[in-house]
Amino acid sequence: MATYYTLDFEKPLASLDQQIQEAEAALQDAGVAPESTPEALSPEAAAKVALVRSLRAKHEETLRGLYADLSAWNTVRVARHPLRPQTRDLIRLMCRDFCELHGDRRFGDDPAIVTGFARVGHTKCMLIGHQKGKETSEKIACHFGCAHPEGYRKALLKMKLAEKLGLPIVTLVDTPGAYPGLGAEQRGQALAIAENMFEMSRIKVPIVSIVIGEGGSGGALGIAVADRVAMMQYAWYSVISPEGCAAILWKEANEQTNTAAAKSLKLTAKDNLELGIVDDVVPEPLGGAHRDPAGAAESLQRWILNQFQALKNVPTDELLAKRYERFRKMGSYLESDTTATAR
Repeated sequence: MATYYTLDFEKPLASLDQQIQEAEAALQDAGVAPESTPEALSPEAAAKVALVRSLRAKHEETLRGLYADLSAWNTVRVARHPLRPQTRDLIRLMCRDFCELHGDRRFGDDPAIVTGFARVGHTKCMLIGHQKGKETSEKIACHFGCAHPEGYRKALLKMKLAEKLGLPIVTLVDTPGAYPGLGAEQRGQALAIAENMFEMSRIKVPIVSIVIGEGGSGGALGIAVADRVAMMQYAWYSVISPEGCAAILWKEANEQTNTAAAKSLKLTAKDNLELGIVDDVVPEPLGGAHRDPAGAAESLQRWILNQFQALKNVPTDELLAKRYERFRKMGSYLESDTTATAR
């Protein structure tokens, strides 16, 4: 039950995790399963079973309380949890017959973006997603999920292939932002993202996009122009990271400024849903996807299949018009008569 990495606000669970482990070890030494019926056990064994169940119930109650009303900054921390399932994890858990496709036919292959044919449920599709990496070597190879221009060009090339074959597209967004290095800029980082956004707006097959962890600015938008956009419950989606915002507004990023920036950015799934940036929030298991990756994948798969079902019979012209309108209406506002207001 315990994990190797504990978030600051989850520290009240640490002692409970230890107690549960010790109580379960005592049961194991006695040769008793925690699921055993107390009536069929000796009084001593029954007491041990009751203790384990009591501790588990207390653990769940505490966990539910901690996650009942997460602050925006703690939501960012959950989205960055090292055990949170990433694109390759979700592919393994919810896809069949995945066939990975590599390269952009212009420069190289970017491991920060994974693309390939997949079968979600009984539906064949093109799946594209950011990959941040788990082990240190993989994180370095994947640039910590910050894609280069060749990654975005690879994604667009595979989307065009899906359009040619009439396959729907699924994109999984999980990036702190596009790679900001000199080489990426020299190879046309901004142009690659802009071209993706332009081309995705007119691809003639259904596109669904889910922010599964971090949704950082243009790096996220480069594969997130879709007919349906959702966020997982403890993901974040914003124009800038809290640390970046804090560094600009307060000239330093610390616990206090990061917390204030995260709150001001309205970056949580709930905030984005209220603002109309996303269409749905995909629920996560109690305590976040890192505690039950299989449950999170099942919830995500269910949402994707529902969207496929809703979009499959929509005429192409209507699909493209609604997709265009969906993004055009963001940030709309009404201008008041300032003269009349002054009077």
